[in-house]
Amino acid sequence: MSTAEYAIGTVTACAFAGVLYKVITGGAVSDALTELVNRALHAL
Repeated sequence: MSTAEYAIGTVTACAFAGVLYKVITGGAVSDALTELVNRALHAL
């Protein structure tokens, strides 16, 4: 029974990582992160 629970947890973690990757590499988030890095570099 614990092996099945580990398998479900692993699949859930992988699915969450995939969704998070899609959100981060999406246009709006990517643009916001790029702008944040640019501001930080120009502040130096």
